[in-house]
Amino acid sequence: MLNLGPKSKVWLANIGIHTLQELRSKDAVAVYWQVKQQQPAVSINLLYALVGAQLGVHWIRVAQTQKTELLIRLEAARELTKMVADQDTA
Repeated sequence: MLNLGPKSKVWLANIGIHTLQELRSKDAVAVYWQVKQQQPAVSINLLYALVGAQLGVHWIRVAQTQKTELLIRLEAARELTKMVADQDTA
């Protein structure tokens, strides 16, 4: 898969993604968020790499053209996770 090295592929396998077809069938932000829960130190570049792999383009191109949209969606995922966690503890 374009943009994804051995570590990234292991992280994806850990959440049940083994092929490009499986990756393409998922939302990249959701996949990134799942990996981030298991690998807290993972950088935002993984999100760009995931989208790039799905589209067949280099991750830098994704970062340049879709960065704002992806960051907004990621922040929404963070907020949703926080709200769910807060409800679970209430």
